[in-house]
Amino acid sequence: MKYSQTIGIIAVFALLGCCFLPWIEVSSLHKTFSGINGKVNDNLTFGTQIIMHSFFGVFLLAFFLIQKIWAKRANILFGLMNLGWAIKNYILFSMCRQGDCPKVLPALYLVVLLAFIIQVMVLIPKMEIKSNGN
Repeated sequence: MKYSQTIGIIAVFALLGCCFLPWIEVSSLHKTFSGINGKVNDNLTFGTQIIMHSFFGVFLLAFFLIQKIWAKRANILFGLMNLGWAIKNYILFSMCRQGDCPKVLPALYLVVLLAFIIQVMVLIPKMEIKSNGN
């Protein structure tokens, strides 16, 4: 695909931007949680999810830009790890606890969708194939 690398890079930046948006709203606590702010109290915290998305994003961006076959193969691994992390975040944030279900906001769905788009873009890289002359 001609624009797969560009779409992948834009999707990585969009995913990191979605980490700043609210992901869930817990009405009983009167709190909103995101990929940046996941602290409920000292005993319960969702963590700072943007750290791992940023870690994977740095490698994804670098390997999208490097036009070598090893970089494209490594990008598949980092894309899968990023997608797995996004699915884990969706499960962790959206699950009901002690009968209290959070209101899932669109940004959490968007994180999973963008991670899936990134994974599709790493599977269809645009590379020039050089012939050996055979």
